[in-house]
Amino acid sequence: MTTTIERDYSLIGSDSDRAQEQGLVAAEWYHTEIPRKRMKALMQRRDGPAIRDTVIWLALLALTGFGGYWFWGTWACVPFFIAYGVLYGSVSDSRWHESGHGTAFKTQWLNDALYQFASFMNMKEPTLWRWSHARHHTDTIIVGRDREILAMRPPDALRLVVNVLGIRDAIDVVVSVVRHAAGRLTAEEVTFIPESEQHRVYNEARAWIAVYLVVIALAITLGTFLPLMYIGLPSLYGRWLAHYFAFTQHAGLAENVLDHRLNSRTVYMNPVLRFLYWNMNYHIEHHMFPMVPYHALPGLHAELREDLPVPCRSTIAAYREILPALLRQLRDPEYYIRRELPPSAKPFRPDLHQVVFEGSPQP
Repeated sequence: MTTTIERDYSLIGSDSDRAQEQGLVAAEWYHTEIPRKRMKALMQRRDGPAIRDTVIWLALLALTGFGGYWFWGTWACVPFFIAYGVLYGSVSDSRWHESGHGTAFKTQWLNDALYQFASFMNMKEPTLWRWSHARHHTDTIIVGRDREILAMRPPDALRLVVNVLGIRDAIDVVVSVVRHAAGRLTAEEVTFIPESEQHRVYNEARAWIAVYLVVIALAITLGTFLPLMYIGLPSLYGRWLAHYFAFTQHAGLAENVLDHRLNSRTVYMNPVLRFLYWNMNYHIEHHMFPMVPYHALPGLHAELREDLPVPCRSTIAAYREILPALLRQLRDPEYYIRRELPPSAKPFRPDLHQVVFEGSPQP
């Protein structure tokens, strides 16, 4: 009979202390060996690819936004706003992510500008999430350390369904922004945001509130909520694709292991989805070497392929393993998908890859 271990996913709870005791905090992670010269080439930052892709993205936003305006008041505006919403509320997520790593562009101010712009669209407070995501990479899917675990065990099914349109995220962000504008952090936030950066969190929250107040005032003055269809609402009605992508990254996989091959998932996607997602479908590769720019991830995948689990052939294939796993975790929180490596891969190191809280080791 399986013994259920209650998990505390907060950053100030018992599992946070346990992770520290077990040596899982800022620990050594497994990395595939790549020749130094090849690694240096893969890590080379360039402005060209991101400038090209950002211009295309902004042009598509302008085109679909204009179509929504032109056909406003008729059903013909609906497909334009659906496309605009995805470009605004979902595609911004990958742009936020890559520019947050500082790898989208070679020129740092371009990374910073895109990061602020995409963070606003993506409902992620810039400084808060910069430090949160740094923690996510340091302690990936470590219970009590990583605040970016989407599918906890057992899963909160209602929250996951409601959040397809970002409703739960929006509520949390409103509460968070108001709190930060008042100059307050939560006890959890204090654990990962340096004191020297906290004033940035407060100032960014105040700036966000100012922008939303201007948009709301414009909508009231014009007597139409059309301005909100461009700023604010697309973070909700266009957010579904970001969630669809995000669940392929880690959902259903092992917690509290020190090998990204066990807790992350690489998924093959077609060129259109890869453009929208900026190659984050190569997710094991990204976690293993987060300083490799998005445009070099296909090349990194080619270098690592023989050392990784077999990738999911598509997002549909990924969900064929994710959904049954989440349903099973509702009644058996100890269950997780055990990744098997091909014969060409380096074997697990038991001292690094013991599943500390699962109750049983990886095979």
